[in-house]
Amino acid sequence: MIKDSFNRVHDYLRISLTDNCNLRCFYCMPEEDYDFTPASRLMQPIEIETLAKIFVEQGVKKIRLTGGEPLVRKDAAQIISSLGKLPVELAITTNGTRIHEMLPVLKAANIRTINISLDTLQPDKFLLVTRRDLFHQVRSNIELLLHHNFKVKINAVVMKGFNDDEINDFIAWTTHIPVQVRFIEFMPFSGNRWTSNKVFSLNEVLEVVGKQYSFLPVLGEANDTAKHFTVPGHAGSFAVISTMSAPFCSTCNRMRLTADGKLKNCLFSDGETDLLTALRNGDDVLPLIHASIQSKAKALGGQFSGTFEKLEAATIHNRSMITIGG
Repeated sequence: MIKDSFNRVHDYLRISLTDNCNLRCFYCMPEEDYDFTPASRLMQPIEIETLAKIFVEQGVKKIRLTGGEPLVRKDAAQIISSLGKLPVELAITTNGTRIHEMLPVLKAANIRTINISLDTLQPDKFLLVTRRDLFHQVRSNIELLLHHNFKVKINAVVMKGFNDDEINDFIAWTTHIPVQVRFIEFMPFSGNRWTSNKVFSLNEVLEVVGKQYSFLPVLGEANDTAKHFTVPGHAGSFAVISTMSAPFCSTCNRMRLTADGKLKNCLFSDGETDLLTALRNGDDVLPLIHASIQSKAKALGGQFSGTFEKLEAATIHNRSMITIGG
């Protein structure tokens, strides 16, 4: 069992397969000439499997694969297949552009829940935010997943003045489509041009939804990052991930393994532990894992607290979102 100094049990591991992506969302990977991590510095399939097994032996019950875009790795199928044999719930977060190519692999690995990153329902705006004309491919793949009975969650980062006017369009989408739309507050990372006045908070989201719909709160699961709601009569539902305005750190059970094998004990931690180098040197990584989690701050990586309105992005020391893996 992996515990931190606040007695929080950590049984959920997020593994980034790559910092590469076929989209160019400005809040995640801001520069077109971004330098991707060389392949030799990335965890190789057997290394990912070896580390995953160590975490599972220590009580990890769920593994989520992230990126960048995890499905752009040429050996993604091999990695997914090997992890699918472990006694854990395996899930994936993807931009949805390659689902049609990987569907048999995902089904064979018994992945049943897939999170799709989609910040807009407008093709023109999708092109603006991603710098790629793949909106219709993503929408088609969402329909494909639903057809094959996958549980689909839509991750939409809400930014004031950009897509906050689409909140009720997303809610309308859930009328007959059984997706869960998760509105995510805009968070500060290196290079993503975050400012507090772009954050659209939990209360603001609920205020907008309430102008057009009646909704009810839904009890979430233990360690949930999202606050859940349902609109009576809708096939789908919605939730809000309120990292900035109402953090959920007190029940955090998450660890993050970056594509280059660094363990981050918090999304906002300014430090990380190099597991890959230790593994390649033949060292025991288990003490490193426990030491990293024991050093976890009480909240938000120990980097900020209080009201986000007073936060200056320049004071946050972290990687860019794409190199963390979400």
